[in-house]
Amino acid sequence: MGALLIKLGMIVLFFGLMIGVGLYCRRHSDSVDNFILGGRSVGAWFTAFAYGTSYFSAVIMVGYSGQFGWRYGLAATWIGLGNTLIGSYMAWTLLGRRTRVMTQHLQSQTMPDFFLKRYGSRGLKLCAAAIIFVFMIPYAASLYNGLSRLFAMAFSVDYTVCIVIMALLTAAYVMAGGYMATVINDFIQGVIMFFGIIAIIAAVLRGFGGFQQAIVDLAKVNDPAVSSAPGAFTSFFGPDLFNLAAVVILTSLGTWSLPQMTQKFYAIKDEQAIIKGTVISTLFALVVAGGCYFMGSFGRLLSDRVDIAKSGYDAIIPTMFESFPSLLLSLVIVLVLAASMSTLSSIVLTSSTTLTLDLFQELRGNKLEEKKQIGMIRGLILLFILLSAVIAILQYKFSIAFIAQLMGLSWGAMAGSFLGPFVYGLYSKRVTAPAVWTSFLFGVGLMLLNMFVKPAFPAWLQSPINCGAFVMLASLVLVPAVSAITKVKDPAGVEKIFACYERTVTVPAKASIGYSASAPARKKKKK
Repeated sequence: MGALLIKLGMIVLFFGLMIGVGLYCRRHSDSVDNFILGGRSVGAWFTAFAYGTSYFSAVIMVGYSGQFGWRYGLAATWIGLGNTLIGSYMAWTLLGRRTRVMTQHLQSQTMPDFFLKRYGSRGLKLCAAAIIFVFMIPYAASLYNGLSRLFAMAFSVDYTVCIVIMALLTAAYVMAGGYMATVINDFIQGVIMFFGIIAIIAAVLRGFGGFQQAIVDLAKVNDPAVSSAPGAFTSFFGPDLFNLAAVVILTSLGTWSLPQMTQKFYAIKDEQAIIKGTVISTLFALVVAGGCYFMGSFGRLLSDRVDIAKSGYDAIIPTMFESFPSLLLSLVIVLVLAASMSTLSSIVLTSSTTLTLDLFQELRGNKLEEKKQIGMIRGLILLFILLSAVIAILQYKFSIAFIAQLMGLSWGAMAGSFLGPFVYGLYSKRVTAPAVWTSFLFGVGLMLLNMFVKPAFPAWLQSPINCGAFVMLASLVLVPAVSAITKVKDPAGVEKIFACYERTVTVPAKASIGYSASAPARKKKKK
């Protein structure tokens, strides 16, 4: 009874804090810009933690870490290192400053709106909004999955109850406080994730007899179906380097163009916030992502307790936690809740904003009043969360394979479509609208074909993960290739867009974003 009260107490405290933040931030959500971007004045710590918590969800902590740890052993840690270097450090370094400067110059609040104003195509805006709408909901639904086994183990409650409670509480604080409520809660949730992962890894290693003993035992594991080499699961690159590299690309490079990730750069405050945010976000990724995959790499040591054929990979990580004392298990539950809710809030805010500003308003042909826009965004937040919850419940109750496949394809379809157009659009004046259309059609088209006619693909491309990594890399090749044989529609307009980087303050704006796009350059004082 005492153990149950501890678990319930920590969860009630966690939910109460989240709702309190949402109500507190309601006063900062009086305009569309404040509601969806925090007035573009969010500091380094909040932005960095919002980026990290949107990146790492229960899907990674429970599903991916268990699955890829089982497949690749200790080499799965490379996925976490790739997330740290490519998905966090390089993303902030290469995209942070330029995204903030250009999106403010274009007065762009969403990724579809960026494509409209950067490439001068209303069709691109509508297509991008449709892609986000189609693939965001199943991605949101997948976030609930990591909770099912943990809650069943800790409380013996039905998974449906867990989904409904989490969905309604997330909707409450996002609808109330918008982006500021999301980033403040992300910060709180990020702190829980950061220190929680450290405590959990220490407990897991202790359960395996310490780090050294765990390595020795893992080196003895042999699976002829995977590799005949002795010690394959403790080798530097693991038993399957090719597929491991595909996972690194998918989970690391994908963040460069996922709307819920890049939107964090739209809202950051100034130059110093980007510099600090880069360091904070990189450290957060190293501890959380590196820690999760490192922990999952010892999953093979549970082969006598986990039947993968029967229970699936999602059973691996929860099995590691079964012997935890009540207080630590309560921390695990809150940690996974925090990871799920932070990513869910970011996704639904991005989706509802896109649907309101980029689809409904664009199709209407006239701009809604600001209060009506905020009201519609709030209504769509509730709709998106409820839809994702219903899909998660249906998939859980009836084991609908189609929905499960669609969840896995979401990252590949969105990042495969947007990567080249977004990244090159920030750097090159030569990118053309036909090149962007090519990337959209190839990314979505190939991922859908992979889902419906998988046997027609080569063996190495049948995996959604490999296919997703392939379309991302293809986007980086297709966009410059098609741009080389097509013409920019409005060269003079593109020059005006890129002038935002050369606007002189004390240094070019591409080196500092300390002044707003509308602010005049400082005049030198006469001596």
